[in-house]
Amino acid sequence: QVQLVESGGGSVQAGGSLRLSCQASGLTSSTSCMGWFRQAPGKEREGVAVIDSDGIVVYADSVKGRFTVSLDYAKNTLYLQMNSLKPEDTAMYYCAANPYRSYSDSWQNLRSTYWGQGTQVTVSS
Repeated sequence: QVQLVESGGGSVQAGGSLRLSCQASGLTSSTSCMGWFRQAPGKEREGVAVIDSDGIVVYADSVKGRFTVSLDYAKNTLYLQMNSLKPEDTAMYYCAANPYRSYSDSWQNLRSTYWGQGTQVTVSS
């Protein structure tokens, strides 16, 4: 059974940094597609960053140059380093993983994609 547990969220001032972690179990991260999504109140869920087993790394335009996604295969853990945070980055951040498929534009909508419970990030101005 696949489980994803996020941690590292919190409250910071604009310009600050946070590092999110997603501990995965029940899958092999080196052969999975894994990524971060976020959802702010009243807004649709949006992709933030994804990394897959083929080496594909994709970032949302809004976070390019500020966020870095990485994967520690030995620890089966996905990270999101977030620097230069802005108030508009405030959202619930979710980890997602698909052990069966490579990255595609709609990978997050596949029934075989698993989700964590989320961790809240709040950035104050």
